[in-house]
Amino acid sequence: MKPFLSSPLWDAGTPEFWKAWQVRRLREYLKHRVLPFSAHYHKMFEEHGIHPDDIRSFEDWAKVPLSSKGDLAGNREKQREFVLIPDQKVLKREPRTIFNAIFHGRQYAKDKLEAEFRPILLTSTTGRSSDPVPFVYTKHDLAHLELAGKRIMEVGRSDREYRHVNMFPYAPHLAFWQAHYAGLGLGTFMLSTGGGKTLGTEGNINLIERIQPDVIIGMPTFMYHVLRQAVEEKRRWPNIKRITLGGEKTPQGLRAKLRELCAQLGSLGVHIISTYAFTEAKMAWPECPTMPHEGASGFHLYPDLGIIELINSKTGEVVPDGTPGEIVYTSLDARGTVVLRYRTGDIAEGGITWDMCPHCGRHCPRLIGPISRVSEVRSLSLDKLKGTLVDFNMLEHLLDDQRGVAAWQIELRKRNDDPLECDEVLLHVTPDDAVSESTLREHLNRRFLEVTELKPNAITFHPLAEMRDMLGVGRLLKEEKLADRRPKVGTASSAPSSPSPSSQQSSVK
Repeated sequence: MKPFLSSPLWDAGTPEFWKAWQVRRLREYLKHRVLPFSAHYHKMFEEHGIHPDDIRSFEDWAKVPLSSKGDLAGNREKQREFVLIPDQKVLKREPRTIFNAIFHGRQYAKDKLEAEFRPILLTSTTGRSSDPVPFVYTKHDLAHLELAGKRIMEVGRSDREYRHVNMFPYAPHLAFWQAHYAGLGLGTFMLSTGGGKTLGTEGNINLIERIQPDVIIGMPTFMYHVLRQAVEEKRRWPNIKRITLGGEKTPQGLRAKLRELCAQLGSLGVHIISTYAFTEAKMAWPECPTMPHEGASGFHLYPDLGIIELINSKTGEVVPDGTPGEIVYTSLDARGTVVLRYRTGDIAEGGITWDMCPHCGRHCPRLIGPISRVSEVRSLSLDKLKGTLVDFNMLEHLLDDQRGVAAWQIELRKRNDDPLECDEVLLHVTPDDAVSESTLREHLNRRFLEVTELKPNAITFHPLAEMRDMLGVGRLLKEEKLADRRPKVGTASSAPSSPSPSSQQSSVK
């Protein structure tokens, strides 16, 4: 493989430079690493008659078929086809291998190849919408994970002298490992608590009390419940400067609540920073700190490590910059499991921009949110005549932004738990102390109607402790904010299913 093509700093350079650089880099990567060693892409490129030298522009690249999670789902052999499994004979003939063997010895040359290709870490998708899909990393990938982590710290204006607490759960998932390697990359103190599943909410609170960190990292919902309980217990955490979040959406309403809780804990002016990631990219991208009135900065992308395209979800065609579209990812230097033109199912509502970031001055592409899931637009049978498409992404933002709502869960059920009956939307809410239930019920019904043209069948209020249990705070990897408990046709039982916490029923309007 040719030496790594020289590039400027990842957050400098013009869009024209980076786009030309990415195409050159992509050709070399395909020619020397992906197509020789990836069974899936070798076969796909052959079937479509595509050669790396044919790719001279992004218009050429757009002709390459898209990949998706469906290509990776299934048996282990199918997933193995996406792993770069090198041919030893090919590697031994590479100039770099020969050079290393001559000048550093055969063992050194072997060790370098082992570091590049031998899988040593596995993460997987969460498996909430389908079976978990494993992705393997080599030392080469872990170096990129550490590099991405360092960039997250730098963009977030962290400091080596800061104390960091990582509350992502111990699990074979990207979020925990990205936070861990971010600490290594910056060379800073990072304490990993393992999240709620390991220590529970109280255990995390006690550790934070002792460490008094400058930065707390974790899932948005769990972070909210930790901070809220700490406020209830009258804790004092005056050193917090950043709250860094990942794994879930972070709407402006939730950010405001987190800032308010930090202020009650004694930390004023805290920056709430979100990151965006998905397992298949094997890294995360950060926002930079902004003032509350400025909104989010967008996610700063690394043009030297990957290509992000936005496509029309229905046609698969690439959309212009600044246009909403589904996020499609291509690695430029991954080993282990590798995907090209991979459809994430995530929609960047603000599109992608190459304009200089007005908040930090970096010159790099940015994804502008909010980012929503295609799969969260669901068809509900609200009456006997037709299905209704409901965008639960919008409902999540509505509820997180709604003042007076401390916590919530949307539950989908079938009327009388009969799979052939109509769907019902049940809303479970924990109200803030400062708002009356009747006022909040009226606001929520009105806002639901404005956003989705329907009202919940029932709105039920719960104490916070009960809501935490319903959400699975500290028990589940991701809190269950949308609980789909509709029985499928053919799975109905003569025995009644477990009752919903809801007690009020009304027709959907």
